[in-house]
Amino acid sequence: MSGYGQYCPVAKAAEVLGEKWSILILRELCIEDQTFNGLRKGMPLLSPTLLSKRLKSLEHNNVIARTKTGKGVYYSLTDAGSELKEMIMQLGVWGQRWVRSDYSDGDLDASLLMWDLHRSVNTDPFPIERKVIQFEFYGTASRQRFFWLVVEDQNVEVCMKSPGYDVDLSIKADLKAFTTFWMGDMSFTRLGKEKKLSAEGDAHLKRSMKHWLCCSAFADVKSASA
Repeated sequence: MSGYGQYCPVAKAAEVLGEKWSILILRELCIEDQTFNGLRKGMPLLSPTLLSKRLKSLEHNNVIARTKTGKGVYYSLTDAGSELKEMIMQLGVWGQRWVRSDYSDGDLDASLLMWDLHRSVNTDPFPIERKVIQFEFYGTASRQRFFWLVVEDQNVEVCMKSPGYDVDLSIKADLKAFTTFWMGDMSFTRLGKEKKLSAEGDAHLKRSMKHWLCCSAFADVKSASA
């Protein structure tokens, strides 16, 4: 973006961070270092071309670093980028309090939801051996309908295609209702009572769902209108 032509540090910071998607890229890197494809999973609507452009800009401004490892290229926050973590979190708190989503169709994204969810699963109730959980969001387009969580040895992986293992627990849910639960605006109990979520399969995983299905980091933030 073109500069503001001001010496003000707020203006200078906005020149670096104010481009579309830049804040969301930093949101993802505040959680953990990411590959290019990992970043795309957290921002499904961001094109590869624009993501590459934003990464180069942030790297040029020393906000992120690009590192080649034995597992591929990873992006991480520099010292300058790490200083933004508290600001990113506070931006999310402000958004949840003052401009929180109304969960209209334009705000719903099953792939983003599952990407967020897999990073928050409480693995304590899971055994060491592999468990596979299939999610089906009924009433959605085919590419947004099925997802799988593979939990093994305290690690959680989300799959957009069947991983080829037997499914231990099958969960069916209404996408809007489940997103509302994820963001703290609907209780797990209410999901079941309103028949917006059902599960079949492994009895232990089914009984412990409310313990391993955690909510967003912003779920406890109350709306200003409340």
